[in-house]
Amino acid sequence: MKKNQKQGKQEYSRLTNPNTPFAVISIIPSVAGVLVFFIIPFFIIIGYSFLDDPINMNFVGIDNYKALFANTAFRRAAKNTLVLSATGVPLAVVLSLGLASLLDSRIPCKSLFRTFFLSPMMVPVASIVLIWQVVFHYNGTLNSVIVDYFQGQPVDWMKSSKCMIVVVLLFLWKNLGYNMILFLAALGNIPNDLIEVAELEGAGALYRLIHIKLRYLSPTLLFVTILSIINSFKLFREVYLLTGDYPFEDIYLLQHYMNNNFRNLDYQKLSAAAMIMSAVMVVIIGILYILENKLGGDVEE
Repeated sequence: MKKNQKQGKQEYSRLTNPNTPFAVISIIPSVAGVLVFFIIPFFIIIGYSFLDDPINMNFVGIDNYKALFANTAFRRAAKNTLVLSATGVPLAVVLSLGLASLLDSRIPCKSLFRTFFLSPMMVPVASIVLIWQVVFHYNGTLNSVIVDYFQGQPVDWMKSSKCMIVVVLLFLWKNLGYNMILFLAALGNIPNDLIEVAELEGAGALYRLIHIKLRYLSPTLLFVTILSIINSFKLFREVYLLTGDYPFEDIYLLQHYMNNNFRNLDYQKLSAAAMIMSAVMVVIIGILYILENKLGGDVEE
């Protein structure tokens, strides 16, 4: 009873605080911006996905979704996007964690090593595309090395089944540095006492990684994974600049499909595709949150 009274007094004091009206007025522009540019458009897109077109506004139920799944281009784009995320995201998380662990140990030239992996964050997108065009062009640097030093045959990297490798490498090159810094900061927050006790008890490096470090790293692991998933969808910008509207079929992504439908003013299919992509991301992030709670719950306790 006393606890409830105390909480009630705290709530009342917050509401009667003279700074409260100013705080409410201050957040109104931000709330209005989020409402106008994010929330309202999101619900408009949901509505468009169930209409025949934005002009007639006839309700067609899930016909747009049925047409979408029957579309060969959409299925190919969804498959390629899934392959990119399923390949690039785990590699980005595991490799960046490995690099952070390496930097956390005693190795020479730490600053140079860190700068090397952070440098892609400072390179403009246009320069990134130019570098990749020079390296992976049919007459580019990589094929010259293959032909001159290994007596191999040149590969048309962007117009063959090897194109997804190029895109995954581009994704890793862009994201490893930032993920590495996040993991490095999280590794520095792990209590040294636990590591020292585990070493004295004879625990190996693998045991310490799985049973101690990963448990304390679980919030950062979740954040880096979600960030990498989002960045894998944002990679469309670089792929578009490299290959245009209609690239080789193995790197035709969902964003290509939606961008082309936007150009054709096919808003209903565009909206349905956006809703499917949003639903998939919500499910994936929800699963990650559940796993993180199971992995890191005992650490918080």
